[in-house]
Amino acid sequence: MELKLLAVAVGGAVGACTRYVVSQWAAGRFGADFPYGTLIVNVVGCFIIGVFLTLTTERLIVSPYWRLVVAVGFLGGLTTFSSFGYETLRLVDAANLWMAISNDALNVCVSLFATWAGMMLARAL
Repeated sequence: MELKLLAVAVGGAVGACTRYVVSQWAAGRFGADFPYGTLIVNVVGCFIIGVFLTLTTERLIVSPYWRLVVAVGFLGGLTTFSSFGYETLRLVDAANLWMAISNDALNVCVSLFATWAGMMLARAL
């Protein structure tokens, strides 16, 4: 049990730090009016989970610990649907309904597409 928790903790720490760096970069690059960093990590995280879990459940034999490190830890720390919900509601509170709807639509639709693309890529390898 302790090794499993360590695997999740290590992956989660790297994922959370990655999320922070990407969010800071996106705010500096694109501005802070729209939560671009959250959108980026959600889409990239969905793509990675599509590739990783498809490969590790359909093609490759890997230790279950790698699934804990990557899928549970790293991607759990990286993807930010809790931040996504909060940021969407903050946009609504600020009377930016169009931005809130755009945020919802982009995060859901593009992230689902990225997951599918990752699965297709993994199956094509």
